[in-house]
Amino acid sequence: MPPLLFICSRFLLAGLLLLIVGFNQLSVLSWNQYRQAIIVGFIFALGMCFWVMGLHSGVSLSVASFITSSAVIFSPIISKIFFAEKVPSTTWYAIPFALVGLAFLSLSGEFEIQKGQLLFIVSALFVALFFVLNSRAANHREIVVLGEVTRVSKRVPALPLTAIALVTVGVLVGMLSFITEGWLEAAEGFSSTLLAWVLASAFIGTALRFFMQTHAQSLSSNSHGVVIMIVEPIWTALMAAAWFGESLSEKELIGCVLVFISIIIIRWTLIQKLLKRASA
Repeated sequence: MPPLLFICSRFLLAGLLLLIVGFNQLSVLSWNQYRQAIIVGFIFALGMCFWVMGLHSGVSLSVASFITSSAVIFSPIISKIFFAEKVPSTTWYAIPFALVGLAFLSLSGEFEIQKGQLLFIVSALFVALFFVLNSRAANHREIVVLGEVTRVSKRVPALPLTAIALVTVGVLVGMLSFITEGWLEAAEGFSSTLLAWVLASAFIGTALRFFMQTHAQSLSSNSHGVVIMIVEPIWTALMAAAWFGESLSEKELIGCVLVFISIIIIRWTLIQKLLKRASA
């Protein structure tokens, strides 16, 4: 199945399912809430396009996951650039590890950036921006100008926010797929097995996963869920090894370890709080 058509099918089906489930909540949203959700979906669509093309280029799942996980490093910097939010000091300690790790993962022996890894790095930047915008949309915010509250930006409930964002991704990627990919070949190769994988990806890997993530982000502006998501690339590497027999080269392993260290550093404050609560 063409990669962009797969992403279109996956996100559109997931979004439509959530639209049906959350119809009552959708009917009471304001235009500003719709606008925020659509922008979140638009940015995520760009990230997913680069992500799936990177995966289609043949990059291993383990390497892809570790590069994408670097979005956690980029998020505070993007918040600073676009929204003038303070960057935690841990970010600056984490950046050198992240950059060196990404270099190990993306540079060949001739110090040339490989196309697939570059696509994932660009994807990570868009995913970081998506995470920032998603958190802002999912939380109640007061817009302050010159020390005075000028307006209030109401939070978008997790269910309609996820539904609108996923449908936006499906529509935008679908338009791109229609222009660049051959749908006739996909139709000729259609089978019940292919349908089963698309439905599983749409309803389990997309609708359920992103609703749970958005709900977690709505619980706090600095959700502890982000700390838990640190181990996502580890799970991906283990599953890729068990399912597809993938293995990492020595250079890739060093890069993955460095990226993982950078993520631990940037979230160290939250990790310490969790450890203190667990021991209390």
